[in-house]
Amino acid sequence: MPKLIALARVLFSPLLLILSACNIGGTTYSNRIANNGHDVLSSQARVQDGVARFECKASDSGRCHYTLYPEACSGKADCGLAPLQRFTVPRGQAREFAGVRDFRVCVAIDGATLRADCQPATRAR
Repeated sequence: MPKLIALARVLFSPLLLILSACNIGGTTYSNRIANNGHDVLSSQARVQDGVARFECKASDSGRCHYTLYPEACSGKADCGLAPLQRFTVPRGQAREFAGVRDFRVCVAIDGATLRADCQPATRAR
C-alpha cells in the first residue's frame, strides 16, 4: 500500500483528469487516478445554485482528502492565497457546502498538504 501511495503521488499530475462540464446552472469536476484499470481515486464535485457537493466514489485509503483553492490560484504552485477549505470525505459518501464559489479542486488519497497546483507541498519543484 505505501508503494501504491508513493506511485499515486508521483503520477498524480499526469493521471489526474479534471474534466469540467458546464451544464445549465452548474459545473461538474471529475477527478480520477487509475493504476492498471483499478481506480485508486475517483471523485466528483458538482456546483449548482451556490451549493457544492463532493462525492468520494473510490479511494484505496478509504477517504478522499480535498483542498479547495481560490480559482485565482489555478495551477500556481507558489500562490500566496490560503486554501478556502480542507476536508475529508469517506469512500462512498458525500459532503455539501453552501456559498463556495470559484474554486479549484485538489483531491488525494492521503492527507498530505497539497499546493495550489495539486502537487504535494513537500515535492521538489
